[in-house]
Amino acid sequence: MKKYFDFTLTGKKFLPIWLIFYILIIMPYAFYYKSLTGQAQSGNPNPMIGFLFLGIMIIAFLISYYILKLTIENVKYNNNKIDFNGKFSIFLGKVLLGFLLSIVTLTIYMAWFIRDITRFVVNNSSIEGTRFEFKGKGGILFLILILSLFAPIIVLSLVMGKHLIALNQNFLYTLMYQGIVMIIMIPYMYLMYKWMIDIKYKDYHIKWKTDFFESCGKILVEILLIMITVGIYMPLAYLKLFKYFSERTIAEKADSSLQFGYELDSKNDFLFIWGQLLLTIITLGIYYPWAYAKIGKRILGKTYVTIINAA
Repeated sequence: MKKYFDFTLTGKKFLPIWLIFYILIIMPYAFYYKSLTGQAQSGNPNPMIGFLFLGIMIIAFLISYYILKLTIENVKYNNNKIDFNGKFSIFLGKVLLGFLLSIVTLTIYMAWFIRDITRFVVNNSSIEGTRFEFKGKGGILFLILILSLFAPIIVLSLVMGKHLIALNQNFLYTLMYQGIVMIIMIPYMYLMYKWMIDIKYKDYHIKWKTDFFESCGKILVEILLIMITVGIYMPLAYLKLFKYFSERTIAEKADSSLQFGYELDSKNDFLFIWGQLLLTIITLGIYYPWAYAKIGKRILGKTYVTIINAA
């Protein structure tokens, strides 16, 4: 028997937070990007640009608390509401300390910063009074970041370093470089999400049961289709990956196992999401809260958990 999720958030409820995000993050970021472009053309570096970017990042993290809280509290599983009890003051402390230590340690602390934020979100979420517990380790994530993200990017930069100036002059070269970056980041994407799906709930251990090479191959195929279609295929790529990894997400305990899944309707889901994205683009982002709520309800409404093994 399948037990389904639901998403009860409405665009009207999300709109106030989104407008704050729009004014404090999106508009300043547009100014930051314009200033960065002008700085590159003039050749006169402005140190204040770096502080502006850092400020935008910190504010984005802080506003994300309210977006996360609103999102989590509007998720239901089998008609049971998920509660979130994380306090903003604690989240604020973790963000400020995490940014400070990441800067001081030249990003070495970043793995533990991500772990602390993920643990904060997961451990403060509960169903019927029982909390989830995140089990991911900062040391493991550090190795993932070093081996699958930083090292490949550094090697790529060294190999292609003398050609990077062409990025500002050749659109085709820019696309090619970005495509290469996406492809070499596939192991990082896989390992990062696998690391995040390591959660205990009651006696259940929720995790991925996946094969590294098969999973990376699946991600590669979807990324290549996105590139071939110049991005048009992207919503369907995400949905197919969501279905693929949902079906390999297992909740196990000693006497039973549960399996997640997603009922994909390729054509209608693809058209629905693109319709919501187009409305968001046309309205310069103002429609986004309604798109977020409707897409979330459509996807979560077809996501389920079923028993695959019981004593």
